[in-house]
Amino acid sequence: MKVFTYFTLWAILLLSLFTACKMNAEKNSEVAQVIQEKPEIRLYTFDGGTVQVNSLELFSQDSVYKGKSKEFADAFYVIQHPKGTLMWDAGLPEALVPMEEPYTSPDGNFTVSRADSVQNQLSKAGMTLEDIDFLALSHTHFDHSGHAARMGKSTWLVQKAEYDFITSPEVRKSYPNEYNAIKDIKNLKKIDGDYDVFGDGSVVIKLMPGHTPGHSVLYLDLKEHGPVLLTGDLYHLYANRKNKRVPIFNYDVKQTLESMDRFEKFAEQTGAEVYLQHQKEDFEKMPKAPNFLN
Repeated sequence: MKVFTYFTLWAILLLSLFTACKMNAEKNSEVAQVIQEKPEIRLYTFDGGTVQVNSLELFSQDSVYKGKSKEFADAFYVIQHPKGTLMWDAGLPEALVPMEEPYTSPDGNFTVSRADSVQNQLSKAGMTLEDIDFLALSHTHFDHSGHAARMGKSTWLVQKAEYDFITSPEVRKSYPNEYNAIKDIKNLKKIDGDYDVFGDGSVVIKLMPGHTPGHSVLYLDLKEHGPVLLTGDLYHLYANRKNKRVPIFNYDVKQTLESMDRFEKFAEQTGAEVYLQHQKEDFEKMPKAPNFLN
């Protein structure tokens, strides 16, 4: 009788242990699956205009570009995520759209044009302005904040340092058009450093100051295409990335170089494909709405 009792107890204990191990293994498997499962994200690329740089020497501290010119693309992007939709950058001012001829700045350094409005371009992807939950600008220069004033129903995710910069009395006086592009945005969320937009690591704004105080880049982890980095104005040209050249109008050269080092380490660590937003070749190889990367 005692032998039977001991045998029964051992059997029960072994069965309980086996069941617990099986349940724990199944739970771990489910957790691993959740961790590995990437959200379905779409990256749309739109045309925010064209920048003809008539004085390319502005884009290096030395004289390597003296006497040269180059045409820059000026993209903006929309990222659709299951938890919301983010617009990254806002192209050139929409006041350029009805102009019959490109506009040249009084100093002659830039000739700019924009062919189409944000609303018309969004419609190609079946979207409207009301569909954009969040707006994030890599920085607040005129060629990245162009239609920001149209995004009043979106929440502006802005680095605190960039907000303080663009709203400062000095910048408001010296660059009123850039300030006017954002001054009427009421819905804003100030961030300070890297910011995970949807909380799952798939869309991350990364602070890379130097071009401006709150300049940022955008990291995306796409399910099919893989990780992507949109550079903002950390780099304008392939040669600037290769040779770590810094434009003469950057806010802080030392910060820029530090950001470049940190960016390259992160790009290598993640294996992300890097897209220079002003490099025309990178813009042209991106699918255009209604097509997308995912």
